[in-house]
Amino acid sequence: MRWGRAGNSLASVSRIGHHEPMPVIPPKLRPGSSVRVIAPSRSLALIGAGTRAEADQKLAALGLHVSFGEHVEECDDFVSSPVAARLADLHAAFADPGVDGILTVIGGFNSNQLLGGIDYSLIAAHPKVLCGFSDITALSNAIYARTGLAGYSGPHYSSFGMKHHFGYTEAGFVACIMKDEPVELGPSPTWSDDPWYLDQEDRHLETGTDWWVLQEGEAAGTIVGGHLCTLNLLQGTPYMPSLDGTVVFVEDDDQVKPWDFDRDLVSLLQQPAFGGVTGLVIGRFQRETGMTRDLLAQIVASKPELAGLPVMANVDFGHTTPAMTFPIGGTVEVRAGQSAPRLTITRH
Repeated sequence: MRWGRAGNSLASVSRIGHHEPMPVIPPKLRPGSSVRVIAPSRSLALIGAGTRAEADQKLAALGLHVSFGEHVEECDDFVSSPVAARLADLHAAFADPGVDGILTVIGGFNSNQLLGGIDYSLIAAHPKVLCGFSDITALSNAIYARTGLAGYSGPHYSSFGMKHHFGYTEAGFVACIMKDEPVELGPSPTWSDDPWYLDQEDRHLETGTDWWVLQEGEAAGTIVGGHLCTLNLLQGTPYMPSLDGTVVFVEDDDQVKPWDFDRDLVSLLQQPAFGGVTGLVIGRFQRETGMTRDLLAQIVASKPELAGLPVMANVDFGHTTPAMTFPIGGTVEVRAGQSAPRLTITRH
């Protein structure tokens, strides 16, 4: 087994990229911490009362006190709100000394609209947990690129509204955001790709949870990534984090087909600093994508930029459930062996 590209050592691949500030890990949430819910993408108006009540109950059981941004329920024709309103809630959450962490309501399509208006010096001066996934990929990676503050790809506020089969997701959130020890990650025993929010009692669990080792090896580095289509929106902007010395995590949703993922992956591989990437971790695909292990293996094997890198796929993050939490700007060790593939988040 190899550490990163052939000839590299763990010491050489685990360094932070030359162009990024040293990552800043925000203070952990603890029982008694206050969490602000904001809507940098889609509005809280999209979330039903029952889902909200369940989310409030789950967060309270963790000892977290929940408050809401002033504009969180505003809703326009795009099921979002004006940029100024979303920025105001983001800035207020970071500036408020009574707020310890921030949860996003849900994903969507437009959080990158905020990037040019963010007061990055304010965020750098008040480092806090920011957690969400999907469209929030743009926000977390941009904040990391501009300030060094690690953000978290993990459950939204609305995710906590899931009544059943939430244990793996919740445990991962607690381990990464509320505890200090390294986080050892392995496959969930079951998973689902059902619209749980439509009928909480009609759930359909899937078996076959193994993580796929597409290329064996070991690597360590700083995590960047998340939703691939959204990450690629940052290419060529001041908000794209350096890829040098990183392990890249990517996933996509049911709107893509295998050829779309291939195209989007190529765009990422063509970034100037991709030569400094030490490993690739791919999240589980939704059924509707039509992606199979064989198709994904062909996609990976056809990319010379990935030669010599460990590549794992079908990993528990993305738009299926459950999903792990991982720090964008934290560090991870990848062990891509056929017998027991594992991820260890060492700094979060």
